[in-house]
Amino acid sequence: MKIFRLMQVMTVFFSTVWLSSCIENEPLNAECDIVSASLPEELLVRPAEIVDRKDVHSVTFIVKNFVDVTALAPEFEITPGATIAPASGTVRDFSDPQEYTVTSEDGEWSKTYTVIAKHDDPIALKYSFENARVVPANSQGGMCDEFVEFSPTDPNVPNMVWASGNQGFGLTNGKKGPETYPTFQADNGVVGRCAGLVTRSTGKFGAMVGMPLAAGNLFIGKFDMTNAVNKPLEATQFGTSFYYVPIGLRGYYRYAPGEKFMKLVDRKLVEVPGRIDECDIYAVFYERTADMEYLDGNNVLSDDNPNIIAVARLDEDQRKGAADWTHFDVEFKYRPDKSLDPEKLENGVYALAVVMTSSIEGAKFSGAIGSALFVDELEVVCL
Repeated sequence: MKIFRLMQVMTVFFSTVWLSSCIENEPLNAECDIVSASLPEELLVRPAEIVDRKDVHSVTFIVKNFVDVTALAPEFEITPGATIAPASGTVRDFSDPQEYTVTSEDGEWSKTYTVIAKHDDPIALKYSFENARVVPANSQGGMCDEFVEFSPTDPNVPNMVWASGNQGFGLTNGKKGPETYPTFQADNGVVGRCAGLVTRSTGKFGAMVGMPLAAGNLFIGKFDMTNAVNKPLEATQFGTSFYYVPIGLRGYYRYAPGEKFMKLVDRKLVEVPGRIDECDIYAVFYERTADMEYLDGNNVLSDDNPNIIAVARLDEDQRKGAADWTHFDVEFKYRPDKSLDPEKLENGVYALAVVMTSSIEGAKFSGAIGSALFVDELEVVCL
């Protein structure tokens, strides 16, 4: 019995020593990231945007117009064990960008974040699609292709608000160049260059994941790559803050549908004889709420969406095609049960989404490969 008791004591002792050794030898955390950033919700137009790339570490707060940026106290959540200087909750003057340094728990690593708090910039109301930049599609698996992103016509308006599904298409495209993407900058516009949108095959990878084609699309908002495969309708986040009362959407377009309309059935494309593909161009004016900051492919044109205030859209005949450059001018149709709050308008609570696509059912991966839409001199007309 004494021997058994002695063995129990020795087991506990060595277990304690072993656990203690493991705890003592566990390395300290080497991460030094800002995980989240916040200001009081009533001050913000939308949640903070954190950029954490090799060459850029930043946090941007877009605040309402009445907010005094000279005395703000942002709070930060950082990786466990890390420290931040100045401390989270420190009151600072954000008339100019401020720097915060995050140091890892082990003290070996640090990052300096540039933190910006600014009032929302109004977006441009007219786009000629002359200004574009080439950006990397992705860098995974050794691929490093590039595609085109459009910037505003007015160089004094800094917002880069046009987005597309090009980044998702880049997973399938290899190294074929910007002009092979569904959305690109094309020659021979009404004036100079224009936006080109073409429905493309996504090849073997797209077919494998049940997304065999990609319509050319261009929209005001952003594309969320984290949902590109698993929740593609939610990946297109439509809209940005809007401070005007829109009454019309106008511009020029030409459209030629592809030869065969293909419908996605059980993850495969099946031809629908006699059906002709259609394009779509529309704008949606809506109210942002905590549970619906953006519209997406599930709800952007829903009649039941309580946030939507007004819609301007090409009619059915216009969507079928236009061989030559054709002018369109469609009015916003306001829903009868909606009214505008001047205070909400001033503080960026309302938002505008402008969306165009080369295949009207492209969000469902249905359409005609080769359908080609070109758009130029687009303008949102406001009171």
